[in-house]
Amino acid sequence: MTDVRETSAPTTPTQTRRQGGYIWYELLSPDPEGSKAFYDSVVGWNIGEGAPEFQGYRMIGRSDGKYAGGVFPLTDEMRAHGARPTWLGYIHVPDVDRSVKDIEQAGGKALMAPFDIPNVGRIALVADPQGAPFYVMKPIPPANDPDAESDVFSPDQAQHVRWNELSTSDPDAALDFYKRQFGWGQEGDMDMGEMGKYRFIQANGVTIGAIMRKPPQLPVSAWTYYIGVDDIDRAVSAINNGGGKIINGPMEIPGGEFALNAIDPQGAPFGLVGPRK
Repeated sequence: MTDVRETSAPTTPTQTRRQGGYIWYELLSPDPEGSKAFYDSVVGWNIGEGAPEFQGYRMIGRSDGKYAGGVFPLTDEMRAHGARPTWLGYIHVPDVDRSVKDIEQAGGKALMAPFDIPNVGRIALVADPQGAPFYVMKPIPPANDPDAESDVFSPDQAQHVRWNELSTSDPDAALDFYKRQFGWGQEGDMDMGEMGKYRFIQANGVTIGAIMRKPPQLPVSAWTYYIGVDDIDRAVSAINNGGGKIINGPMEIPGGEFALNAIDPQGAPFGLVGPRK
């Protein structure tokens, strides 16, 4: 996944004093207008219009007036270089260049070298040693709010990403990598039988997701981001009516809510989690 972005985009992840957490999520889509129609219906978002001066980048608006992330148009040229429809997460680091060097020394790979987005921050696209891609970023806080913190991740709120799940070819090595690179913790797990342990991960003391062994049908190691919805049954209907495909679930999860895995009409995998009303 190289050459995904060649110019600045108006992303607005904000500073967080709790480094190592997720501060932004981004959808790469070959059809941003189609993605808007789909996710607005499924999640309740209001994805904005593309900004011509920023390669058509769109902000994902929430009902509370804040942002859940962005949508970046995926061109044929980008796809020719290996980019595919997908969701990517941004992890906050204090020094992007140092982080990239450490990731490479640990067996990971820089997919896109560090660069600056004016007035937003410095970012780089990397992959962990098992090949799962993600961004690292040092954001520039708003001038009028230097202590602002990103809220794109929430463990319990609709229209936010609520869970970050890594399916990987080597869970032990992946867990060690993320612990060392970002200071994550690991407390608690669930036994998945032949699939091994489903191990919960924490950032800054908050459980943000889990790491599990990659199922055989998944071709590569990858992160799946579970978006919160207000009603899982309503969301299922919206997925089916909007041209998406449910590949697993809805299944009941601890706590009484439900989760599912799906693929959007443009081919990007995603997850949902929420109550049944």
